[in-house]
Amino acid sequence: MPGDFYVRPEAPDPVLAQDVALGLARRHVPNARAVTGVDESGGEARTYAIDDGIILKTQRPQQLRPRTSLEKEVFFLNQIAERAPDLSVPRVLGYGHEGPLIEYTVMTRMSGVALRHAVLDPAARRQVVHTLGRTLRRIHALPQDPFVRSELFPGDHAFVDVRIRFGRYFGDLADEVRYEGLPWTFPLTPEQVGARALAALPRTSERVALHSNPYLEHVFVHPNTGAYSGLIDFGDAFTSHPACDLRRWTLPADREALLQGYTADGPVSDGFLATWRVLRIFTDAMIMAYYADRAPERAAEATADLERLLAEL
Repeated sequence: MPGDFYVRPEAPDPVLAQDVALGLARRHVPNARAVTGVDESGGEARTYAIDDGIILKTQRPQQLRPRTSLEKEVFFLNQIAERAPDLSVPRVLGYGHEGPLIEYTVMTRMSGVALRHAVLDPAARRQVVHTLGRTLRRIHALPQDPFVRSELFPGDHAFVDVRIRFGRYFGDLADEVRYEGLPWTFPLTPEQVGARALAALPRTSERVALHSNPYLEHVFVHPNTGAYSGLIDFGDAFTSHPACDLRRWTLPADREALLQGYTADGPVSDGFLATWRVLRIFTDAMIMAYYADRAPERAAEATADLERLLAEL
């Protein structure tokens, strides 16, 4: 898992004039009328809202990095549209380039708001996360040969690659504790926690194309009802063990709902559960270190869960 870097950090990054943005959209949606907003919260991409239900998404040239790709996102979304059309994800209306610096996608706009910005009661949140789990299982069940043949998806194509990725997770955390002064009061060092977890990582052949970050900012809900709306932003997709798409969820209630949704239409293998246990050990260790000062109750909860998971190894 090599480090990230930007390909053209000095490239200009102007916001497109409204007539230019609208012209790109009209190549694929001829009756598009107006640009209604510009959003730069995505980091590597900039989005232009067109009318009520269309998004023009452009790659920010100075933020271009190998692991993020609009072409890859288009491919992923088209695979879903072809093989699982009932899943709620953006639909690609067009893709192309304009000159050497503008790469763009025209797609449908996801209704609702990001879960990060929604206020839901526990029951509504549980249902949203449960539905996300079922959605991820369907996405992971897509035939993988097209993804491999596309040569667009970096990642882990052998068990040793998965093991290196997981080792890097623990190694980076250990470095932050040692060199950045993150608090650590657990009886075992981060290295010892990682060694125990990685020793229990099962050798499996389960590898799929992953969303990469199906978390609060990319899961959308209807603000009035609290119901799940859909999943966006597949631009950082990569190939690895399917449990990697579950790892960002750290609250016990979320983890339970996510796994129940993921297994609602069929059980997972023992190897999947054992792999997810290793990832939960890592996220618990990360929460312990990151939240020790600013959210002691979260750190204490993670500590208790870490102790339990290590005892299961």
